[in-house]
Amino acid sequence: MVTEQWMIDEVKKIIPDAEVEISDLHGTGDHFHVRIISNFFEGLRPLQRQKPILNHFKSHMANNTIHALDLKCMTSSQAKDIGDTVFDPHGQESEFFGVHIRRPKKEK
Repeated sequence: MVTEQWMIDEVKKIIPDAEVEISDLHGTGDHFHVRIISNFFEGLRPLQRQKPILNHFKSHMANNTIHALDLKCMTSSQAKDIGDTVFDPHGQESEFFGVHIRRPKKEK
């Protein structure tokens, strides 16, 4: 099972100066909210911020070690203005469950 500390260590391999907060959303080690704060993100759009992280975790997602990553990548100044960022697409505390799509595997 993947741990929160392992996730932090992996993110820091990509962005060493980042402040990283991880929430294991279900306690199962496969659904995570990842909040990354770094000035490395200055001037980058959301997808440009997320891409290096997603690329790093791609192999872990392909083998279903990690099923879901909710990434919030922001600069220090953005983090001061934004409150709680945790979102769980399977959350049961609200009426909105989010969008969760599983794509079929492509045949070779």
